[in-house]
Formats: sequence, structure tokens, C-alpha cells
Amino acid sequence: MPFRSASVYSFGMPKLAALGRPRPLWLLGPALVAGVAYLDPGNVAANMTAGARFGYLLLWVVVLGNLMAWLIQYLSAKLGIVTGRSLPEVLGERFGSRAGRIAYWLQAEAVAMATDVAEVIGGAVALWLLFDIPLVAGGAITGAISMALLWMQTRRGPKVFEVVVTGLLVVIAVGFTAGVVVAPPGAEALGGLVPRFEGPDTVLLAASILGATVMPHAIYAHSSLTRDRFQHRERDGLAIPRLLRATRWDVSIALAIAGTVNVAILVLAAANLAGVEGTDSLEGAHAAIGAALGAGIATLFAVGLLASGLASTAVGAYAGSEIMQGLVKVRVPVTTRRLVTLVPALVILALGVDPTLALVLSQVVLSFGIPFALVPLVWLTSRRSVLGEHVNRWWTTALGALFALALVTLNVLLLILTLTGA
Repeated sequence: MPFRSASVYSFGMPKLAALGRPRPLWLLGPALVAGVAYLDPGNVAANMTAGARFGYLLLWVVVLGNLMAWLIQYLSAKLGIVTGRSLPEVLGERFGSRAGRIAYWLQAEAVAMATDVAEVIGGAVALWLLFDIPLVAGGAITGAISMALLWMQTRRGPKVFEVVVTGLLVVIAVGFTAGVVVAPPGAEALGGLVPRFEGPDTVLLAASILGATVMPHAIYAHSSLTRDRFQHRERDGLAIPRLLRATRWDVSIALAIAGTVNVAILVLAAANLAGVEGTDSLEGAHAAIGAALGAGIATLFAVGLLASGLASTAVGAYAGSEIMQGLVKVRVPVTTRRLVTLVPALVILALGVDPTLALVLSQVVLSFGIPFALVPLVWLTSRRSVLGEHVNRWWTTALGALFALALVTLNVLLLILTLTGA
């Protein structure tokens, strides 16, 4: 079973018992793994589209989304550390009926599948941009590579897998920030930090950005990652307060990296692609980047897109497997699940659906799934019966509730605008 032993996230180091008191650096890691979810192709499509169509207008949404994500990911990690169980497991135990548990599992699984679709489509588009490989074939290749990565994680252990994922993260960061380094934005970018909308299309993109930033499957997965990483904390002499302090650093580092890259993507599009025809698609953005900044920067962008699809596969597949196991007590191997969830992405590509539109809409699906993960998370971590002395402070719960209300309100507004055609 993947991600189930304490050694999985040991970064190839000796066991804690042999080391004595572990160094603070060793305690970092789960948030960095979960943070891969914040750099998938859905983020690229949503942020690139927002920057190309509306300039810096929605920059505040990216920043706000990352601030929200910090608190949300910390609460998820805290739940796993204190209770020794994942969010799906805790919820599965509290549902009064099997029908309710299954209904909740279906929506959570749909969210995880939307992530899988984004990964495969993003990889397919990247392979087409780099090598002119047809989209369906590119999707199949992306799926095959992701299967290999998952096989390596389950068969070869964490050390080699972590090296590969770390390398992909470096590629993502370089690929998506190189253009901003070459052509930095002007002072007008600061205007994008003022919260505002300009019509229903900006609301749709805002929901897409938030769905790509505050990702429901990352909320489910993070509690599982900390549960697995520190399941032997008592044996290894790890006090919960120390783990929580380390987790705050872990989440801060992970989201600082993800936030910087996401801001860079939107700023790159706003500074170089705004007003250029066709830049509301990934392929158009790639061509425009090449025309404005050179073929080298465009190639780095495409390589970063491919790396983002491959690197985010493990977290998405793991989250889907954990959701199923926690809620309906069925565990499916992650490689099998990857094979099944590859089908919808290939069907979308075969039907000729615009890949960028499919990516943006997949992030909207994620946005609608946020309340179902976030509301129970805030409620559970506010319960002394669940977390004991480590229960949320009142202001933490209030802030989490405010974030949940804001996200639900945005999604309701989006639904109204979509149905009325406003």
C-alpha cells in the first residue's frame, strides 16, 4: 500500500529511534508533497487565462487563495497529526448512514477525478507543444509515464521517487518563472491587489483560480500524509506541539513556493500576453510567449507544463485512493486508479474539446468541491472532543469559517451568473 509506512517520507534517512531526537529539518516534508497539487496544469490554465484576458485584475485572487490555503492546509495537517487519522477516515466514522457516506464519497471522488483529468490534459498539451504529438497520443503517453512514477513509488520506495519529484518541482519553478525574470512587470501590477470583478467571466475565472489553489483533494491528502509520516510519533518521542510548530514552517515553505510560481504565471501573461489574440489558450499563450520573449522561454514554459502534469499525479492518485478507503472502506491500488481515471481525459481529448477550456472547467469543479472538504475540516478542528487540548483557537475557527463562507458565496454567485447567462 502506498504512503502507509512511517519510512515513506523519511527522505532516505535512518529511523528516528536510531537517531534520537530528530532535527527540525527532518520534520518537514508532508506539506511539500501536498504542495505539488498547487502547481498542476489546472493552475497554469486558470492563471494564464486570467492574466491574458484581464491583465492584473485577478492577481488579488491568487494571493488571497494562497493565504486561504495556508490556514486550510495547516488545519488538515493538524487533524492528521493529533488524531492519527485522515479527514476522510474521521468523516467516514461520523456519517450516520451508509447512503450519506456514499453520496459524500461520490462528490469527493469527482473532485479527485477532475484533478486527474487536468494532469493528463496538461501533459498532452505540453507534449504537443514540444514534439507535435497528437493530443490523444500525448494523453496516453502522459498516463503511461504517470503509471511508471506510481509504480516506482510503490515498488522502489520513497528515496528515488522523492528525488524525481523534487527534480520535477525545480523544472516547474524554472519553466514558469523564467519569463518573469526576463521581462519583469511594471508598477501597474500592484493595482491587481485591489479586490474587484468586471463581469461574470471574471467571476468564473476567480472560481477557477480558487479551485486550482485551494484544492479539495489536497485537503484530504494532507491529513493522510501527516498521519502516515508521524504515525509512530509516540514511539519516536515526538511531542505534538513540536510537530505542529514544524508543520507551520512546512506549510509556509510549500505555499511560498507554490504562491510565487502561481503569481509568476499570471503576471507573465498579464505583462506579455494581454490583448494578444489567441492567448486565452495554452497553445496560443505558448506561441505568444515565443514571439514576445523568444523560443527558449517558450520551450521552458512547455517543459514546465509537462513537469507539472507528471509531478502532480502521485498526490491526485493518492488522494483519490485515500478518499475511497476512508469513506467506503475500499482500497484500490493507485496504479489501477490511475488507469481508470485516464479514460475520461482521453475521451475529452478524442472529442476535440478545447484543452484549455477543459482545464479551466476542471478547476471550477474543484472550486465547487471546496466547501464539502473545508466546512467539515473547520468544524472538526474546532471540536475539543476531536483534538482535545490542540483544538482551534476561536479566531482560527472564525477565520476558517469566514474563508468557507466566502468560497461558498463565490460559487453560488457563479452558478447564478452561469444559469442566467449574465
